[in-house]
Amino acid sequence: MIFIAILIGCILGAILGLNAPMISYTYSSYLAIAIIAALDSVFGGIASIIKKNFDLKIFISGFFGNAILAILLTILGQKLNVDIYLAAIVVFVWRMFMNLGTIRRYYVEKWSDMIKEKATAKKAKENTDKEKSEKA
Repeated sequence: MIFIAILIGCILGAILGLNAPMISYTYSSYLAIAIIAALDSVFGGIASIIKKNFDLKIFISGFFGNAILAILLTILGQKLNVDIYLAAIVVFVWRMFMNLGTIRRYYVEKWSDMIKEKATAKKAKENTDKEKSEKA
């Protein structure tokens, strides 16, 4: 269900993005860091749903808190003429990959278990078929 919502959100974002005005170069770094912070929160939310410890208050506060902190780092970096926002990008991308790894492991294990169950069911069916043929 959540993946359908994500898919619909991606499609709507792509459609709206095609019709949106261009962002000026001045604000592009702010938007980029805000998007990366938001994606980090989304992947973290999905990973916490999988781990069964999702809390909406933590998700919302992390979503906006991460975005605001990242934007403030970008502002500070521009005032100091230092690319401090790169530190935020490195941390957020690292966390995104960690969360993506958790999500991937969950679904690979789920898929593997499903294949094992099918193989076990097939062997059990073959054994019962053998027993029926031996009795007859």
